[in-house]
Amino acid sequence: MPSIDLKKLSERESEQVEWKENVADIHDVVRTITAFANDFANLGGGYVVCGAKETQDVHGFKKMETVGLSSQRLKEVEGRVIDACRQYVEPPLAPRVEVLPADDPARRILVFIVPASKQAHSFRTKNDSGKFYVRIDHQTREARNGLMRELLVRKNALEPWDRRCHPDARVEDLDLLAMRDTFQRIGVWDSTKSIEDYLAPESSVSPMVPSLCIREPLTGVLRPRNYAVLLFAHNPQRFYPDLHAIFSHYPGVDRAEPFSERREVTGSLMSQIRSLLERLNTEAYMIIDKTDAEEPNLVKYPRKALHEAVVNALVHRDCEAHHPVRVTVFEDRVEVLSPGALPSSVDEDVFRQGRAMPVWRNQSLAWFLNKLQLAQAEGQGIATILRSMKEEGCPAPKFDLTATSVLCTMPAHPRHALMRQLQQAERAVLLGNYESAIEQLTELLNKDPFNFRVAELFCETHRAAGSSAEVLSFITRYKHQLDRFPPMAQLQIAESLLSVPDPQQQEATNLAKRLIRLATQSGVEEKAVHRLVLGLLSRQQSQDALDIIDRSLTDHPSWNDLATFRRLRGQALLDLALQCTQAAGDPKLTARLKRRAWDQCQEYLDEAERELRTALELGQKDGTPSTLIQEFEQVRNLRAHATKMRSTTTT
Repeated sequence: MPSIDLKKLSERESEQVEWKENVADIHDVVRTITAFANDFANLGGGYVVCGAKETQDVHGFKKMETVGLSSQRLKEVEGRVIDACRQYVEPPLAPRVEVLPADDPARRILVFIVPASKQAHSFRTKNDSGKFYVRIDHQTREARNGLMRELLVRKNALEPWDRRCHPDARVEDLDLLAMRDTFQRIGVWDSTKSIEDYLAPESSVSPMVPSLCIREPLTGVLRPRNYAVLLFAHNPQRFYPDLHAIFSHYPGVDRAEPFSERREVTGSLMSQIRSLLERLNTEAYMIIDKTDAEEPNLVKYPRKALHEAVVNALVHRDCEAHHPVRVTVFEDRVEVLSPGALPSSVDEDVFRQGRAMPVWRNQSLAWFLNKLQLAQAEGQGIATILRSMKEEGCPAPKFDLTATSVLCTMPAHPRHALMRQLQQAERAVLLGNYESAIEQLTELLNKDPFNFRVAELFCETHRAAGSSAEVLSFITRYKHQLDRFPPMAQLQIAESLLSVPDPQQQEATNLAKRLIRLATQSGVEEKAVHRLVLGLLSRQQSQDALDIIDRSLTDHPSWNDLATFRRLRGQALLDLALQCTQAAGDPKLTARLKRRAWDQCQEYLDEAERELRTALELGQKDGTPSTLIQEFEQVRNLRAHATKMRSTTTT
């Protein structure tokens, strides 16, 4: 009775089953048998089913068709496959064979049952000397480069790179003082032992780490293992020239910049880490933005993220790949590239989420760096990068995973990019290049119309260029969302709108008043209101200035004790009194209205004098020098003139 149920077999993962309907290529069957025996995915082996195929039914579900092989073809396939497994597979394989019935009674299904092997098997043909095959993504693939080395390491046919030794390296190449210092720092140094004791092949600092050196069987020469060379050699690049890093710095956002910095970082692994982190730490500077009360201090990149990215790249790199680690700094991002693909046992999506279990490609190196508190022991490096970037408000890092490298890209905090662009625009303003500045600021506002720093500089630039009407065009689009601007920006925009000329002046003034009302109701600074009022007075908009002052004094009672603010109110009243004298001198005005204008002028003057005297008293009280002589002189002269003109008008 058959021991295999094809129906149940069809329900298995296709990584464990290969269906061959016609068996057109015997070598293809043998390659798949070899791949199942190598068991790269650790599934226990697999089945090669000849004479059957998987299809789909009308509902889209899997369906198996057992076409079968003729008796003659079955014997031919079985004989040739078994013979090839014996002669051309190294070490040879002997898969178990089972024959099952097909739909057609005259035909049979041939199944090769391949258990997982403890060895790594290669298959050679007339055209090659032998290749290793594995199952990846339900397909049989040739194991090349890193994949082949990983297979050999798993099958114990090859030691991991960090445990091997270079044929030319000697103990004399190691910096024994640096080695002793490291052992002392990680707490494994025993003062009763000599340094030679630690170099002995039978000595080990931890069960997780093999001995520092091994002795050649024939010559008896003591040679350091690769991890010892990379950690402690005076010049590791003498033996492994590709095991270095390249640090590049580009002032722009790509490599097209005409000037850049490029340095080769060599030396021991510890030396490379220190050198790269020293250079990257200059990128982790803090920006201090006093205009932002909630987040005044922000870093461009979190140090933790830079640290983990560099250490991960150096420790987990494929040391047999002929490429250096590359750390590249652009204006808006840092890229850290590590040679070598992810270990095959690490799922890419899980890795990107920072949830991958720790898999050490170079376990001995990782052990030392963990003890030195430079690397995470539980695979937390990616999680730390993700978390620290998020905590600092930076965009999430990106991980590009290929068959030859792992690239980590960390974007800068967006406010740093904004500040850089703002500085460029401001520089253009200072050089008088208003058109270029406005173009840059307009582009920024299109991305974020409520960024108050951009909005403020946008308004200042348009005022300098004499094109405040453009500010009206911008703010009209967002007139129903004016409360989204902070008070300082509201006042800046209002100041620009008040300088819009006819025929749009009335529309601009109405929007400006709304903005001023919103700003004065919030926690706006007295200096900002003071500046706005001065601007209004310079444009002879005295009544608007007085309205703002009175509203501000109502909303902020403490401002009543500010000498500068009371003086400002006196100046506004004095200007209104002057406007009354001008109206009273209009020959078209009736005598009654002229008398009323002179009376109003006297009222403004009385109130202005009271405000100026209060400002004088407050200024003397707090020690602030008060120079109000000119204003008092204006009040006295204007009062005399108003008295004289009113009597003339009455007569």
